[in-house]
Amino acid sequence: MNIDPLSDGHIHTHFCHHAVGTMEEYVTAAIVKGMRRICFLEHMEEGIQSSRITWLSEADFDEYFRLGKALQKKYEGSITIALGVEVGYNPECSDRLLERLAARDWDQIGISYHFHRLQADEDHFNVVSKSDRRVFNISLQEAEEIQRQYYRLLIEAVHILPGTLLCHMDGVLRYYPERGRLAPPWELIDQLLETVAQRGMTLELNTSGINIRGEAFPGKEIRMRAEEKGIDFQAGSDAHRPEDIGYCFERYVNT
Repeated sequence: MNIDPLSDGHIHTHFCHHAVGTMEEYVTAAIVKGMRRICFLEHMEEGIQSSRITWLSEADFDEYFRLGKALQKKYEGSITIALGVEVGYNPECSDRLLERLAARDWDQIGISYHFHRLQADEDHFNVVSKSDRRVFNISLQEAEEIQRQYYRLLIEAVHILPGTLLCHMDGVLRYYPERGRLAPPWELIDQLLETVAQRGMTLELNTSGINIRGEAFPGKEIRMRAEEKGIDFQAGSDAHRPEDIGYCFERYVNT
């Protein structure tokens, strides 16, 4: 597996309401670390009911692009700054997501799936977060079905959305206490990888997983299967603080 350790393709800022630091603070931190390229990948969600907002509004994206373009000019010659989006798939709002994506000139479109409906009358359940306490209370049977639905909907998302990157592929239920008992649905994982390959997308090596489980997302077995299908990798720290840029990239160079 080959990655560029001097390019970080997944960075968040204060715009997403759960990260800290301005865009410029991330840029200057990246320059100090000797990075050649960074890509901001801010959250887009549509139709999600949640008391905790972790994504940008259209007004936020207007300001994000205004500041980002200014930083590209200011730091031209020092570092390449890309402006991307991490779009969370919601099958109920796919048309609206397509409209919003088509309205802007993104340098990169990352696809992910964060929010799941447990019950029709409840707020969406964030399947990749520990801030939603429901992750600690679901049964093993419920977790198995959430995991299968996660991969089924990622397959659908990759077919429908104009994505260039698949983010933190096996990050579903990463804080579930019984996660070690969940058997990976390999038939769905292989189908997702095949779809990624057919679409010519890149698979993210997301090093935020190291602090959570001691290994990047996705795990080694998935990475091996992806390589067999000729899928390229891109390193992303999923930084939520400027100091997290490029986190542990060196661990995965030529592995």
